[in-house]
This record gives sequence, structure tokens and C-alpha cells, in this order.
Amino acid sequence: MSGRKLRRRFRAIRFGLLVGIVILSLGAITVASDYWRDRAIVTIRQQATETLSVQTEVLAGMFEKYRVLPPLLARQNDIASLFRAGGHPALAAFKAEEAAGLSGARDVAFFWPDGRLLASARHIFDHSDAGLNQLFGAALQGRLGRTVISPDNNTRAYAFAAAVRRGGETLGLVTVYVDFERIEATWSLLTSPIYISDRNGTILIANRPEWRLKPVEAVANETSGTMIYRLGREAVSHLDMVRDLPLLDWRLHVLGDMRPVEAAGLWGAALAAMACLVCAMMIFFWIMRRERTILQLRRDRATALRLERTVRDRTRALSVTNIELSREIDERRATEDKLKKTQAELVQTGKLAVIGQMSAALSHELNQPLAALKTYADNTHRMIAAGKLEQATANLGRIGAMVDRMAELSSTLLSFSRKPGTTISAVNLGSVVDEALILVKPRARKAGVILTVDPKLRDHTVMGGRVRLSQVIVNLISNSIDALSGTKDGRISVTAQAEDGYATVIVADNGPGIPEDLRASVFDPFFTTKQAGEGVGMGLSIAYNIVHDFGGRIELQEPESGGCAFAVHLVAADQQQKAAE
Repeated sequence: MSGRKLRRRFRAIRFGLLVGIVILSLGAITVASDYWRDRAIVTIRQQATETLSVQTEVLAGMFEKYRVLPPLLARQNDIASLFRAGGHPALAAFKAEEAAGLSGARDVAFFWPDGRLLASARHIFDHSDAGLNQLFGAALQGRLGRTVISPDNNTRAYAFAAAVRRGGETLGLVTVYVDFERIEATWSLLTSPIYISDRNGTILIANRPEWRLKPVEAVANETSGTMIYRLGREAVSHLDMVRDLPLLDWRLHVLGDMRPVEAAGLWGAALAAMACLVCAMMIFFWIMRRERTILQLRRDRATALRLERTVRDRTRALSVTNIELSREIDERRATEDKLKKTQAELVQTGKLAVIGQMSAALSHELNQPLAALKTYADNTHRMIAAGKLEQATANLGRIGAMVDRMAELSSTLLSFSRKPGTTISAVNLGSVVDEALILVKPRARKAGVILTVDPKLRDHTVMGGRVRLSQVIVNLISNSIDALSGTKDGRISVTAQAEDGYATVIVADNGPGIPEDLRASVFDPFFTTKQAGEGVGMGLSIAYNIVHDFGGRIELQEPESGGCAFAVHLVAADQQQKAAE
């Protein structure tokens, strides 16, 4: 098949898939929108049902408490005595106030059997006749009277009444008024509209003040299974969940806002559209890739023979290039070995340079015991000749101690001047610093610098080479001595601390420090702040490479008290052992 026919065939396939994907996408969007709408309606219905159950229990508990209050008061003898001997209005008012205060009722009132008021606690409903005939009629028949009292649009209450009977005679009536404002105050915290309607369809209690004492038809219209309620100036569709309260002859309504349902439907449709778009893009991408692959295979077959000839020619050229590359690799390896040897020689040269810088102080350190040896030897000859053997023996002991001191200094110089090995083992920081101090103490003493060492150094064992690590300490202390030369009260401290598997040696001085613009270059080779001829600038570079060979790091710090400090972080020996295990 030619390339033109292949392209025509794939165009027909893409058109057919486009039509099919559009049809399937419309169906998927419709199903997804209906699914998310149904889920949103179920959620709203569940929330409204939960609110109905909770508020039903709350209303039942509250009205049950006040329902039993009038019969309990009617059975008390002190209440019955209020209606005898022409009544006791003052005492009756006190009893009403006491009952209202203890029960939390809106008002408590005592009436004569003919409906005249004897006394009330708060005088709220004294002049209201609304519903009293029905209330008192039920009470006089021996039943519990109950009705809604609403003398005006601002005052509403539910009244319970019971007759006070003694010896078959009705002495009076006890009336308890239950306030609706507490219920509405609690409902004001709910986000959903909630209200109670009576059997006449009048809204008695609601968390929307504009709905109170209005017919339900005045605030709502039913449309296709949902209710359209007016909330302020807008009409919003709500799911109306209703529960009957038979004891009160009321209906409790909890409304679920249907606006999230539309949003959920749009969200579901958007998700479905996005998913269909992604699938369509993936399908078209696969078809286009398939088309390109087939066309590419045709082109590949056409160029296969030409490529084979080219491969044969270039294989011969690659063989020659490989030989040249192998030769270049050998040369690079030889250069790397030479570089390592040069670095080792440079380290050795740096050590010898340090020894050269300290030669004057070390020669002074050796001349003092040599002069003392001469003096003690002459004195010993005279003491032996004079027969003072005990004093001669003491002089010989001093001569031996000085010889030991000179031997220790010379052995330290000898080991420091030798080329160090490359092995890494556990070494104690205290012994390393002691060896370094043997070399730098004479120079520090000559320069008038006070050198202090932290005894805690002996508590730390690190991974490194004894001689190379000693060279690092010598280089750092020597640099501090150079920085303090010509200053008064020069001090150098060598301290140690442990942190996160590392032991840190800090060499700090109170010298002038290093300027901010030069701090980034202190570890570069041939960088120095000394005068010309006083140093080549390799000490810190050598120390940097040695510490990195040990798996540690060295950094420049700026103490708050001034001066300069170098922190050498070395791997603790116990941490290395744990890693090996």
C-alpha cells in the first residue's frame, strides 16, 4: 500500500472515532451529572434527617418537662391554699415567681375557674384572651390543657394548664407558659432553615424571623418535588424534610439547600468531560503515533540497504577511533598517577616548609638542653672529684631527662618529616595534638602567644592518619601564630566537641581575623594573606585535601568574640564501627 493510501485510510479512521467519542462523551457527561446530583441529594437528605431527629428529641424533652409541671403544681397543698378564703394574690404572685424561676418557664399564672387572673409571675400574658377558652376548657374537664398563645406578632408561647381540685371541687387553674425564643436562639446556629407549623399551616417557630406567624404558602411554593422558599429577596429551591409531632399537633420542617445539587451536577459533568477529553486525546495520539510508525517503517525499509553500506564504512573508522581512545585513556591514567604523586610530594614539601619556619624556635629548644648538659657535665666532674657522689648522681638524672626530651623532639621531627602512609585507622585526638604541640610550642613561646588545649581532646577517637592529621593541626596553629605575631596578649585555643557521629577540633585565635571578601578563597592553592616571601599559600589547601581524604570536612568560622577559627570535622571511630557492622 502506498503512503497516500495509508494517510487516506487513517483520516477515515480518525473521523469515525471522533463521531463515536462525541456520542459516548455526551452519554458519559449525562450519567456523571445525574450520579453526582443523586449523591448530593442523598447527602442533603441525610443531613436534614439527622437534624430532624436531633431537634425532635430536643423539643420532646423540653416540652415534656413543662408538660408535667402544671399537674405537679396543682397537687401541692400550698398551691391549693392560695385559692381558699378569697385568694391570696401576694402569696400567689410569690409562688408563681418561684415556680417560673426554678423551671425556666416564660411565665407562670394562677386563674380562678371562671378565667379571672389571681396572680402571675411576670405579667406577660395577663391581658391576653387568645386561646384561653380552649386551654381552660380542657383543664376544667380534668385533662391537660395545651395551646399556643400569641397575643401579638412579637409575643408567642405554648401554654400548659391543669385544674387544682380538692374534694371533687375545682379551686382554680395553674398555667405554665413555655417561651419559643430559646428554641429559636438555638436554631439560629443552624445553617439550614428550620421551622414548626401548626395544623392550620401557620409557622409558629422559625430561625428566619420574617417567616414567623405567617402561613407556609406565603413563604414557599412547591415545584416538581421541591419547595421554593423566599430567603430575603431571592427564591431558593429546598428539599423539605417533615416530621410530625403528634403530642403537640405540630409539624417540624428542616430544609436542605438544593443549590449544591446543581453545583455537584456541573462538577460531575466537568469531570466526565475532562476524562472524555483526555481519553480522546490519548486515542488520537495513539492513532497518529501508529500512523507515523507505519510510515517510518516504510522509510526505514527504503534506507536499510543504504545504512548497511554506511555502517560497514563507519565500522572500519570506529575501529581506528577505538584504538586512539584506548591510547588516550592510558595517557590519562598515567597523568592521574603522576598527579597523585605530585600531590603527595607537595604535601611533603609543605611539611618541610613548616619545619623550616619553625627551625629557629626548634634550634633554640635544642640549644637550651645542650647548654644545660654542658653545665651539668662540668659540675658532675667537680662533684666526683670532691667526693659528692649523691649530688653527682642527681646531676646525672637531670642529664638523662634532658636527653629524653631532646630524643622526643627529634623523633617527632623525624616522623613528621617522613612521607606519610595512606592508611586510615582509629587515632586518639589527644596524642595527635600532643605531637603537634611538640613542634609548635617553641615557636609559640618565642612569639609570645599563649597556647591552651582542651583536656576533652583525649576523650575522642577519630578515623584518620596519625602523621597527616598532626600536619593539619600544625598548619592551623602555625597560621594562627603568624596572624598573632606582633600583637599583645595573643591567645590560641584548641578545643573539641562531639556532634552527630563527628568529632570536631576547633583551632581559634584572637587575631585580626580574615576579611569577608577573602573568606571564600582561603582553601584555594597558593592563596595567602602573608607578606611576599613568608608563605606560598599551600598550608590550608593541603589541610583541606587531607581532611577530605579522611571523610571529614574543614570550615572557616567567625567567633562572636572576634578573631578567626577553623573547625575540623572528623568521623568518630565508634560511628565508623557502627557503619561497618
